[in-house]
Order: sequence, then structure tokens, then C-alpha cells
Amino acid sequence: MRYSQLLIPTAKEVPAEAEIPSHQLMIRAGYIRKVASGTYLYLLLGWRSLRKIMEIIRQEMDAAGAQEVSAPILQPHELWQQTGRDVDYGPNLCVFEDRHGRKNALAPTAEEVITSVVAAEVSSYKQLPINLYQINEKFRDEFRPRFGVLRSREFIMKDAYSFDADSPGLDKSYQAMYDAYCRILDRCGVKYVVVQAESGEIGGTGSQEFMVPTPVGEDVIVHTADGSYAANIEKAEVDPPPKAAPIAGAPAMEEVHTPNVGSIEAVCNFLGTKPAEMIKTLIYSAGEAEEHTYVALVRGDHEVNEAKLRHFAEPGTRLASERVITFLTGAAVGFAGPMNLAGKVAKLVIDHAVAAMAIGVTGANKSNYHMRNVVPGRDFPLAGESVVVADIRNATEGDTYQGKALTFSRGIEVGHVFKLGTKYSTALGATFTDETGVDKPCLMGCYGIGVNRILASAIELGHDENGMVLPRAIAPFEVIVLGLNNDKPQVVDEARRIHDELAAKGADVLLDDRDARPGVKFKDADLIGIPVRIVVGERALKEGNVEIKRRTDAKASPVPAGQAVQRAIELLGES
Repeated sequence: MRYSQLLIPTAKEVPAEAEIPSHQLMIRAGYIRKVASGTYLYLLLGWRSLRKIMEIIRQEMDAAGAQEVSAPILQPHELWQQTGRDVDYGPNLCVFEDRHGRKNALAPTAEEVITSVVAAEVSSYKQLPINLYQINEKFRDEFRPRFGVLRSREFIMKDAYSFDADSPGLDKSYQAMYDAYCRILDRCGVKYVVVQAESGEIGGTGSQEFMVPTPVGEDVIVHTADGSYAANIEKAEVDPPPKAAPIAGAPAMEEVHTPNVGSIEAVCNFLGTKPAEMIKTLIYSAGEAEEHTYVALVRGDHEVNEAKLRHFAEPGTRLASERVITFLTGAAVGFAGPMNLAGKVAKLVIDHAVAAMAIGVTGANKSNYHMRNVVPGRDFPLAGESVVVADIRNATEGDTYQGKALTFSRGIEVGHVFKLGTKYSTALGATFTDETGVDKPCLMGCYGIGVNRILASAIELGHDENGMVLPRAIAPFEVIVLGLNNDKPQVVDEARRIHDELAAKGADVLLDDRDARPGVKFKDADLIGIPVRIVVGERALKEGNVEIKRRTDAKASPVPAGQAVQRAIELLGES
């Protein structure tokens, strides 16, 4: 292909709205252009890279026995209501009425549609297992799109859905997808780690994420130094702290006037205490009428992990409104305490670190008052029918797991695999008749991988001050041939010959035949990240040579012009 005939609008300046390298470089290199907040047009270079990623995914999905389908982006809202995910997704699910008054959703994923079709078409164990996948656009109405294509409103995802008759079958399907994801990311040249993860709105009994470690990642990876344990922050478990020695003759609770002092920091400053000595009381509610309430207790220097808390609460549980908090505690927001709440709520969930405290400070359930000398187990229960002591907080520096110190890094989630069980098959009637004639729900798994995110992650891992350094497998072109003297026929002819011979040998090659200064051509070649560059110039050609270099090489090397094609093929084979 000839550069002069293509739309590759490179730019020198870093876009003001682009915060991270992948976003900056994809705009500067002419891969994408912004259409609206969180939506992008992929130009030739970006789309070529995405197509290569999608082809790798297709090959591995097909090899793993999955069948490609195409589900609609426009889906009946009632399907989402049947599974309850209209509530789970909340405002991220884009819902609208068509001209007939029917509610529709722009799909962020396709569990409901795929499961409803399987429910209609699969009836016997003889038709199982089955795995259906698709690669297409998805939509999530992100409140704050950012980081370019890493958190956009519209994106491309491969999602697959397996249906099995029993648990061993689900395990086998899950492992097949796990292994396929490893091969996909290996072939794309992206380094990754696999971590334990929460299932979130998808639901199910277990999941793992494929994370690309990078400082710009939005996800926090928690792991032990020896690599024996890794999880995202939502899933990361921590060891319970040792129980503090009880205080002999601990004084009775003391009510302290704390006017207009509601936050942990403000209370600590006012009372001269420390966050680790505070007991934070957070109230959650479930149901449209918020009639079911849950109380979570964590230390003042810790944060509630709502993903962990959901294991002890109803689906859709969220922070309670001011009205509910005031009704339950009799106090304004910021002055809640655990005293006398156990019998009034669905569940009192106490973090291990709170249960281990000897004494603490908390809200007094009275506006503008706090309570000193609160002793867990004496002044509020640590056991009982509606009381749970568990790990419900985010891991922090200094925590351990199974005695090993936890460390923290950041990463980009590029893939996620789930064991769904029967959540969707039961809700949507995807059943089969087994060998004995008994109807049973299919056991499901689902498996997502972000096409755009793979490309952005590869750029985050592979770039320098000059531009992208992309793996051969997903670069828009493998080789670029630069002719430096377009007014010299011998240079033009030799550049075309090398280009044409490389193309004939199956290389993905771009000929930069523009009437542009050599410096411009060199900078653009580096910026767009093509792995191998061949330079044809008048001076070197007089000696029978051209210059060749990999994108990662500091300097170009001379090579006889007649050997340039073979040398380029060799370099591609090494990459």
C-alpha cells in the first residue's frame, strides 16, 4: 500500500484531553479521532490493528470449539428485567423507548440474548456442550469516559457463552477459554497476569481477570511477592489481625459532644484520636422502598469493600439514603454507631479488624455526638443470628494473606472469565432434559476480552519518546519502505521493487512514497510503530545498499539492496 494514497493524519502536538500514552499516541499517529465523549472513529491504521487482533481471537476461539454468531446491540429491555441486571447495571445501561413505546437497551454484553436463544433451540443433553461467541460493538453509558479507548462508551469486545450439562463439563469449558485467552494474549505480544476477581454485575460463582500491569491502569492488583496469590482489589483477601488484649476494667461508654463534626478526619482532630481507633458505621439498603437495611463496620482507617459486602446482603444493596439513615439511627449522617442496631437490621456485618479492637470511638446515634470507650462484644454483639464477622474491607499496605505480605500495583483488565452457574439459565428458561428424562438448567460460563483494550495495553507497554513500539502481530503494517529521493528514478524504482517483493512474499508492507522531507518520514515511521523500516536513499544506493532497522534498534544497518527483502523477512521472524 502507498502512504500517499492513505489517510494517516499524524500530529506533532500532544492532544490536551489525552491523559495517558496510549490515548496520546493513538491520536497523534492517526489511529483514532474523537467523535464525541467516549466514542471514537478508527482510521485505517487503528482499524488494521484491531482487525489483526480480532483475527487472532477468531482463530483461537474456533480452535477451542466455540461457534461464532452475531447478537444484536439493540436488545429488549424486558430480557434484562428478567435477570435483574437492569438494576445491577443501573445508569450504565442505556435504555430508551422506540416509536412503538417498547423499551430497548443498547447491549453492554449479551448473556440475556444468547441465553434466550439457547432456551428456544436447545432441549436435550445430546445438544450439549455448546459455546457461542461473537465479536462486535458494545455500549455502556459511562458517567466519565476517560483514558481514550480504555474507558469509552462504545467499544469492541469478544464475548463467549458456554452451556454445559454438569459441573465437570463447565470446568472443562472454562479451562478451554482460559487457555485460549492465554494464547490470544501471547500471540498479541501483550504481557499479562491472571488474578482472582469478583463477578460484579455479571454474577456467578467464580471468575478470573487477565490484567496487563501498567502504572496507568485503573485496576489495583494485590499480590504476594512470590506470585502464589494475585487478585484484584475487589477480591483480595486479607488475614484477620490478632485480637487486641482486652482492657481490664474498661470504662463505660462516654457520650461526647462533637458539634458539626461528622467525618473520620474531623472527629480525630476534634477528639485527638487516630483513624485506626475509630469504628466507622456504614448503612446500606436494598429494595426500591429501602426496607431492608444492612450495617457494615470497618475501622476508621479502612474502606468497605462493597463487592465483599454483597456476599452477605441482597442483590442491589447500596448505600442508604439520608432518610433511611436518620430513621434507623435517629441521627444525622456522620453520627451513626453500632449500638442497639443488631435487632433492627437484616444483618450487622463486622470486619475482622473491628472485632479485634479492644476499645474504640464511634458515632452515638445522636446528632452532634460521638461515643468513647466502645468495646466490641460488650457494647455491640460479635455473634448472633443477624451478626457476621468477616473480611469486608479493601486490602491496604501492611496486610498479609496466609502470612505473606501483600504488595500493590496497577493494571488494565483486558479479559475476564466467569463461571455463571444457573443464574441466567434459570431466569430465562434455558433447560435441557438429561439421560433420565429430568429437566435441568444449563450450567453456563461467559468469557469476555476487550479488543480495543488489547491494542491500548500494547501501546502502554510498548512506546518511547518517538512513538509506538508495537508487536509484529498487531502492528498495522509489518514493514515500511521509505524512498528518500522521489526525484531520482532509481530510488523510486528500487523502493517499489522492495515493496512489491515483500508484498508478494506475504509481508504486510507500506511504501512511504510521499513528497516529504526525510525527517518527517522517519518521525512518522517511528510514531506509528511499524516493526521494520527499510530506507532507500540515493547515496547508499550508489554503493548498492539500502538501510534497514527494527523499531527497537538504535541505528540502521546497511544491507545490499538485493538482500533487503530477505533480511526484512528474517527480522520479522525474530520479532
